[in-house]
Amino acid sequence: MLSKARRLTTPQDALIAAGSVAAGLVLLAAHGYSTWTDHWPPGWARLVPLAGLCAAMLLRRTAPLSALAISTPFNFLDVAFGPSIATAMIYGDALYAASLYGRRRRTAEWLLGATVAATAAVTAGAAAAARDLALGVVAGALAAAVWVTPVLTAMLVREHRSRAEAERQRAEQVARLAELDRRAAVGAERARMARELHDVIANHLSAVALHSSAVLKVRDLDRDGLDRAMTVIRENSVQGLAEMRRMIGLLREGEGADPAEAPRLAGLARLVDRTARPGLSARLRTGGELPELPAPVELAAYRIVQESLTNALKHAGPGRAEVSVRYAGGRVLIDVLSPLGDGAGLPGSGSGLIGMRERAAILGGEFAAGPDGGHWLVHAELPVDGEPARGGEAAL
Repeated sequence: MLSKARRLTTPQDALIAAGSVAAGLVLLAAHGYSTWTDHWPPGWARLVPLAGLCAAMLLRRTAPLSALAISTPFNFLDVAFGPSIATAMIYGDALYAASLYGRRRRTAEWLLGATVAATAAVTAGAAAAARDLALGVVAGALAAAVWVTPVLTAMLVREHRSRAEAERQRAEQVARLAELDRRAAVGAERARMARELHDVIANHLSAVALHSSAVLKVRDLDRDGLDRAMTVIRENSVQGLAEMRRMIGLLREGEGADPAEAPRLAGLARLVDRTARPGLSARLRTGGELPELPAPVELAAYRIVQESLTNALKHAGPGRAEVSVRYAGGRVLIDVLSPLGDGAGLPGSGSGLIGMRERAAILGGEFAAGPDGGHWLVHAELPVDGEPARGGEAAL
């Protein structure tokens, strides 16, 4: 029973209905109604339309059209008795509620047309009955104030609520898009960190692992060979630590870190010189002097060469790795050619090729890697003046 009562009305409507009863009784007691007729009905008869209208107010939110349908006959009955201010105000609220809370938007438009037509009929009827145009205009104005104004007000409020709801939904969509952008930025940053960590750790630790393994396996290694191996191990360890500190500084300080500390192509010669193990050496060839390159292009080129040499240390066979870096047609062209091995090198996860391909794609370049005769070829083309892919600068 309680849940059913809640479905039929709301506490607000019950309070409005009770207030309407109290206000109506006060106005009726003060004879606050029109003098269109000289013959008043009995006092108790005036309570009938008031009671019907107030009872309909219980449904003004839960069933507004039903409330209007119940109110309309009682309003006409009150007009027949001689319209009073109390019933006129209550019926105006019924029109307002039906226009505002009705499920269909066209309900308000239909009620506006009906109330305008009723107002016109009242105006014409009053003017014809009294043979006085001024009286008809006054009657029409009163009818418009009671019938038309509530409908227009409800239409304005409904339009305002619709716009507010549209703005709320738009704000939610903007918030969702912002959250998606934030997640994409976080994902891009995590991918960038993964590439950087892989390139730094894989290159230097691979060199350390290879040379330390050589020292351990070759028991009768001479002093010069031992010194060379330990020098490579030390240089890679120091360089790896330096790059790790640089990355930690970037993470802590963001854009405030010094970009000059990032690896540059000028350091390729030293990188190639450190790429050596028993049976494998490396050589760098440059096609002339490179122009001043944007920092993202220079870093990507360095990392691609670095990772290619790391893969050569892990997997290449005996011979020499050839590194070529040149500039032509507005692009940096990178080729790393290393002899194919027998597959017995250090284990790898395949992340290196993925990272190199991502670096080239971010800058709008090209990347390819695969067997070429008896060698493994890594080829990359990085445009110097091209626009990075969306989010590329953040992801580098």
